[in-house]
Amino acid sequence: MPEIDPQTQTELEAAVFRRLVSHLRNRTDVQNIDLMNLAGFCRNCLSNWLKDAADEKGVPLTKDESRKAVYGMPYSDWKAKHQTEASPEQQAGFSASQAKDH
Repeated sequence: MPEIDPQTQTELEAAVFRRLVSHLRNRTDVQNIDLMNLAGFCRNCLSNWLKDAADEKGVPLTKDESRKAVYGMPYSDWKAKHQTEASPEQQAGFSASQAKDH
């Protein structure tokens, strides 16, 4: 990537984050466990990272607020509308990936 100034880099990274969050909001068929099994992170990770960044900057943001920013609605609402029970295969994949990474 060509050398760019820090402000432009921040703006580009913010645009990518917003696009990723929008994409995940539209792909409610993709469960968090699927994301964890495939990529090692999920929507909850993104919301935790957002909260961590806010904390580092001294910006008041609760865990519920950061989850709402990522999910586009309260987490409890998203879970009720979109979360399904993890299959035995999904659970086994998650357990295997957790054992490997830790």
